Amino acid sequence: MNQVALVGRITKDPILRRVSEGRIQSSFVLAINRNFKNKNGEVEADFVLCTTWGKLAENTARHCGKGSLIGIGGRLQSRTYEREDKSRVYVTEVIGEDIRFLSTKKRGNENLYGESDPTMPPAKDHDEKKHFQLPSHESDALPIF
Repeated sequence: MNQVALVGRITKDPILRRVSEGRIQSSFVLAINRNFKNKNGEVEADFVLCTTWGKLAENTARHCGKGSLIGIGGRLQSRTYEREDKSRVYVTEVIGEDIRFLSTKKRGNENLYGESDPTMPPAKDHDEKKHFQLPSHESDALPIF
């Protein structure tokens, strides 16, 4: 069985990419606080690479910016590639199959496709009232600040 469910905050605005055969992909890093404090009394976090495809990628990039609290469900996938210096890089990421927008933040950049492709359409206006917000008494129990 290969299933993952995580709740965390997006570390920077997701950017869409068009890859082979016109498929749309988005990658982002999710910061997930640990449930305990270290010896200095600080909460540490893990940073997990997440990838989404198609409509899910578009919706994530359109509605989520840096700091958005999301829940993501999916599967783990490992891959490798070789750098120019012939060193091998190993990557493990979550392939998102379901995302819940728990508390969204506006994007810092309106261009969903990033600075590298100005020909792509800009993001539509973002209405936060349409998205689910955690009740204040429940958000206190979450380990995400």
